Amino acid sequence: MTPPVVHSLREQIREHIVEGIVSGRWKPGERIVERRIAVELEVSQTPVREALRELETLRLIESAPNKGVRVRALSAADLEEIYPVRAGLEQIAAELAAPRLAEDVSALEPHVAALYEADRAGDAEAQVRHTVAFHRELVRAAGNSVLLHTWESLGIEVWTALSIRWLGTVQESYAEEHEAVVKAFRGRDPRVAELVKDHVLGCAPRA
Repeated sequence: MTPPVVHSLREQIREHIVEGIVSGRWKPGERIVERRIAVELEVSQTPVREALRELETLRLIESAPNKGVRVRALSAADLEEIYPVRAGLEQIAAELAAPRLAEDVSALEPHVAALYEADRAGDAEAQVRHTVAFHRELVRAAGNSVLLHTWESLGIEVWTALSIRWLGTVQESYAEEHEAVVKAFRGRDPRVAELVKDHVLGCAPRA
């Protein structure tokens, strides 16, 4: 059994805010009150402020003097911009990781199995979680800390959640698409990096 992932307090707060935006609790243009979140979650305002700052860096929210923090009015076009950058990073990661993953894809396989279950159940939360985890393991397998840090800084989980749950972006089968990537690594397909790039670009929402 895969051990549960332990998130920092800041990450938990960030996920709470993202969930609120995705679910419509906070609508575009609506103010997010730092103190109110701190009281609701029974935490100090410091980690709430850190989470909001991170989400502002990701362009999910915006702040202005005397106006506070508000949810940005995002469109499919805004979300679509992240995917060519992510695809380029993952193409490089796939090239670097290919020799290692040709020998051992055990880090990827549990997420494919979980995606089959999520697809059958129509569980969007699990689809987000295991899609992101799959790609994180792929990037990690490249063995390049700068590449992993850059990929992480894009806020992949946030954008994936918004694409799948907010805009309703749906692949025919999340599991089958990711299984195809695993098979390409295992089979030493010389086009695996291009396959990964096309796969990521294919997940982008359409304006």
